[in-house]
Amino acid sequence: DFEEIPDNILSTGVQTKWKRGYRGKGGVVAVLDSGCQTNHPDLQERIIGGYNFTAENNGDITIYEDYNGHGTHVAGVIGGSVNKVGIVGISPKVDLLILKVLNKRGAGSTDSLVEAINYAIDWRGINNEKVRVISLSLGIKRDVPKLHEAIKRAISNNVSVVASSGNDGDGNASTAEYRFPGSYPEAIVVGAANYEKNVAHFSNTNEYVDLYAPGVGIYSAYMDGEYKILAGTSMATAHVSGAIALLIEEYEHLLSRKLNEDEVFKLLMKHTTVVD
Repeated sequence: DFEEIPDNILSTGVQTKWKRGYRGKGGVVAVLDSGCQTNHPDLQERIIGGYNFTAENNGDITIYEDYNGHGTHVAGVIGGSVNKVGIVGISPKVDLLILKVLNKRGAGSTDSLVEAINYAIDWRGINNEKVRVISLSLGIKRDVPKLHEAIKRAISNNVSVVASSGNDGDGNASTAEYRFPGSYPEAIVVGAANYEKNVAHFSNTNEYVDLYAPGVGIYSAYMDGEYKILAGTSMATAHVSGAIALLIEEYEHLLSRKLNEDEVFKLLMKHTTVVD
């Protein structure tokens, strides 16, 4: 019966939001990844639904289990439950919509990704819940116009899109490396920082990166009910996706109205520490 708040979660200062009662309740984050272990002790209560866009399990759309580990890890960072087991995520009462677009090798098609983004925008829960955040811990090396169009459609529907900048970095912040959708200006693009709050050596850096979040030594949920330490801009993206869910909950409560995507972005940046 031991539960850990990993250092990477604590380093964000999220406890101040938790103490005020904000834990992401009522928010829905769509996690477009390799699926999720649906009976993982830290995630089973968080999953509101899902869809399989891959050929795995003979293309059965109702089976979105994770055979890679990446998706479960990302989901744990976003929303690992407070339940006296394992770890706690940034937004431990958020609902997760698991959209499986990557197979066990971590590969997927652009068509499936576009389809999943549009699915997330149009999805409604049984109580008319809507996705407010799409978390994209993935990337391709070329710009695909229909992918860009799907991201723009999300923004115009007031869905924040958080995308990883990519792990092709050369350790030099003045040179640019590009991945998509993590180079679209409409997306909230996240690079990885280390514990010293410096840009991680592997993190892509370019003019579209909006902020850097913990991406080194990230302890989170994994396959088979396990936990694992991973690194990458994927993990950094998950921290930001969870944080946005908290900010939406807090400010929609305080203002008694819905926020638009631009307001959400401005709140996120206002809550982000500037470091040289």
